[in-house]
Amino acid sequence: MSGSDHGHTPAAWTGVTIAFIGFCISGAFVVMAKPVGFWAGMVVVVLGGVVGGVMRMMGMGQAPKKALRTQAAESRA
Repeated sequence: MSGSDHGHTPAAWTGVTIAFIGFCISGAFVVMAKPVGFWAGMVVVVLGGVVGGVMRMMGMGQAPKKALRTQAAESRA
């Protein structure tokens, strides 16, 4: 995957970090046999996806492929 910028954006890093924290919370509560804590962690996982999506819509994510092709064509001209 050399030369790929996939996932190297603030939106991606923030969403994945929040989701990972939620995964850790859920895992800890599974070991403690506390279902409410597990589901709270799962809510944090979903929140990570929502935050990442909102940040992408704010322009902090990767540009759509269509725009990348246009930029590449302009740079060659």
